[in-house]
Amino acid sequence: MSTSKIPSECPMHEKTAQRFQSEISYNDTSKETSCGVSLSPDNLMPQLSQEPVPGQQIPLPTNRIISSIPKSKGSEYWEYPSPQQFYSALVRKGWETPEESIEMMVSIHNFLNDKAWNEILKWEKMKKCNCDGPKLLRFRGRPQEPSPKARMLQWASKLFPSIGTPPPFDRHDWTIDRCGREVRYVIDYYSAPDEGENPVFYLDVRPALDSFDSVVDRIKVATKETFAQLRERAKAARQGTGDDRS
Repeated sequence: MSTSKIPSECPMHEKTAQRFQSEISYNDTSKETSCGVSLSPDNLMPQLSQEPVPGQQIPLPTNRIISSIPKSKGSEYWEYPSPQQFYSALVRKGWETPEESIEMMVSIHNFLNDKAWNEILKWEKMKKCNCDGPKLLRFRGRPQEPSPKARMLQWASKLFPSIGTPPPFDRHDWTIDRCGREVRYVIDYYSAPDEGENPVFYLDVRPALDSFDSVVDRIKVATKETFAQLRERAKAARQGTGDDRS
């Protein structure tokens, strides 16, 4: 699980993290449903207008930031939603959010998703593929469907409150294209206590247990992390007794 502290230069030092993770479209490819609503085939979410919503008081930027995440199709990169699209998504969901906070929320959203992709790349370094690297094929927000791991952690919290953690405030499933093979990753987003004025988040990024290959990868990484923790504890114990031989 990686820690993501928002850089101090970013204008996002407010307690609004639990409200900004919104399932909205990142690109402009769409299809029509039987209800006449335009959906993105990559995340099954309605396309959002760049026009102000009824009752909106503050004009919001409509520019979209290019992410660091490559698309599976073509040589393009995924685009993040504009502040206007982000606000439209929140209004559509019925969330009352101060308009003046939207740009800050979009910045956090973009920062965390770039961080999530970097964590996926760490897993993918374990693979040797004869292509130009993994690419994001599609994604889906599932905030109302806790992952099996998140549920297990919550059960453990009830049995052992001292090691308990708050539930994640969001979950995403990202499917990547690994040289023609689809691989699903699960991402749980956790809030952590602020460090001064800086919001802190934990991202638990790992391949879903959809294949034997992913199970093996999870075991390898868990074993490596466990031994690293044991080495650190042993080193700390030696230092505490004045017998540091490192």
